[in-house]
Amino acid sequence: MSGKKGMKEYPLSVKVQAVRMFLEEGKTKAEIREILGLTEGRVKVWVRRYRDEGEVGLQKKRGRPQKRVESVEEELSRLRMENELLKKFHAELRKDELAKRNIGLLSDTKRGLK
Repeated sequence: MSGKKGMKEYPLSVKVQAVRMFLEEGKTKAEIREILGLTEGRVKVWVRRYRDEGEVGLQKKRGRPQKRVESVEEELSRLRMENELLKKFHAELRKDELAKRNIGLLSDTKRGLK
């Protein structure tokens, strides 16, 4: 069992079969219940989902819902700006380090000439 306590999880093929029996073959929910061993309420829910979303509506919706595209795009934009800032900061650090090294080399050279 998965989902709510006591609820049985059915494979997609059973869901599609039940919906097609109802919509295409014209079988009643009671007939489908007898044939497939489902409750009429379960068939009703599947038919509604199928009409609203197609076969995708019958698939499992497990796990955490996907983030909205806008929030992902906002995060991407923020990270790109942060990356540019870090690149500039790194370039300034390297300039400072090179300047310190050059000053050190100049002072060593002057000491050697004396």
